[in-house]
Amino acid sequence: MIENKKAFYDYEILEQYECGICLLGWEVKAIAQKSCSIAGSHCIIQAGEVMLIGASIGSSENDMQRSRQLLLHKKEISRLIGKTQEKGLTLVPLKVYTVRGKFKLTIGVAKGKREYDKRESEKKRDIENENRRIIKSQKLS
Repeated sequence: MIENKKAFYDYEILEQYECGICLLGWEVKAIAQKSCSIAGSHCIIQAGEVMLIGASIGSSENDMQRSRQLLLHKKEISRLIGKTQEKGLTLVPLKVYTVRGKFKLTIGVAKGKREYDKRESEKKRDIENENRRIIKSQKLS
């Protein structure tokens, strides 16, 4: 499983959708070997199709930066068109994983976080980690 951890830090995820990916043979092999990165990539809607832009899959000798079509139902695509036309919302890939031998991609409808939102989420994470450490030390003694 390949995750885009930066997306959860930079964006507030409002909805998530699971979709298939149109891949070539060498791309399937590269993802199976975990030679893939979706950090910094995004999704756009062109002519009624959802496309993954900027994901690097495989080695440099192949066309690793090409755009890839994402497979969704027409109702989901029309819902995403409405969502992305709202101000400040975008489509961000979150993770790549396998389901019954097929690679799936989870995309999220996301709203960008401001700097103070990012600091607030860091504080929450630090507090949760500190609480876990305290509970763990109490269990050991």
